[in-house]
Amino acid sequence: MSDWARPPGGNDALTDVAGLRVGHARVAGERALSGTTVVLAPEGGAVAAVDVRGGGPGTRETDALDPRNLVERIEAVVLTGGSAYGLDSASGVMAWLEERGRGVPVGGPGQVVPVVPAACLFDLGRGGQWRARPDAATGRAAIEDAARGPLGAPVAMGNTGAGTGAVVGGLKGGVGTASVFLPGPGITVAALVAVNAVGSAVDPLTGVLYGRYFEGAVRPPGPAVHARAARRLAEAVAASGPQPLNTTLAVVGTDAALTRAQAQKLAGTAHDGIARAVRPVHLLNDGDTVFTLATGAVEPAAGNPLALNDVLAAGADCVSRAIVKAVMAAESVSGPGGVFPSYRELYGIN
Repeated sequence: MSDWARPPGGNDALTDVAGLRVGHARVAGERALSGTTVVLAPEGGAVAAVDVRGGGPGTRETDALDPRNLVERIEAVVLTGGSAYGLDSASGVMAWLEERGRGVPVGGPGQVVPVVPAACLFDLGRGGQWRARPDAATGRAAIEDAARGPLGAPVAMGNTGAGTGAVVGGLKGGVGTASVFLPGPGITVAALVAVNAVGSAVDPLTGVLYGRYFEGAVRPPGPAVHARAARRLAEAVAASGPQPLNTTLAVVGTDAALTRAQAQKLAGTAHDGIARAVRPVHLLNDGDTVFTLATGAVEPAAGNPLALNDVLAAGADCVSRAIVKAVMAAESVSGPGGVFPSYRELYGIN
């Protein structure tokens, strides 16, 4: 039975990993098209790792996640728009955590340094205002949104958070999330993805989303529908101009008890999920980055060093499915920063 066929958790979302919360915030303003998404770990943190494969990444505190280095657990991960400017949103998340004494202890009571890894995607000017980008206040709003929601809450998708200004191959991109439960070991694996890529999520020969091919039987749109959609997309790309600077960002979460090295392996194999659903990927002008958060609630099968394989495979599958859901949830945007039609609009899907 493939991971795609296994039933997801309650929300088919990253929050199906017990203890993980997700919050979004959007930059205010009529000509702003950017935002920030925060994944908040349980108090006490989670084992974390990262794998960066894009040639043009924008990141913060990723070196701290190297298994050779000091930090054992982190409290939050930030995915943000605004390119390198947007990394400032992590400062607001740090401040929120410090106020609650959450972070690496470095002295007496309350003296902590929250380690908040972050990665950004390029969406500058897509709303028409170049300087409309996330800052520390946006990051604080996103983590407050995560903290106020109950555990296991549904996760908003599409044009929200880090996906507010996302574009994939000329189509409107966005945020998507998916989960799977592995009944043998009793482990949940899930992913949240902000899809913003130079490459396309759509097979140009059929109009099928690449990620759909891993779901089994796929019914492509009719040739006339596909031809009309391709023509309209080409017109939109011509009107908006090329979008050469992009990035797909992901957080893969699990309740499995992983070492930091195992968590890094999961982040690496999860990139396969991007490669299945977006083509091409990992280019010089992409910043494709995947984080892992492992809460450690469930021990993999003792004495079986290959038990992790199911978790690795599930991580990649969840990333692919989250990308499909992001593109399907996205809504068209048309404004002074460009015309970015949604897949659903182009193909007449209600």
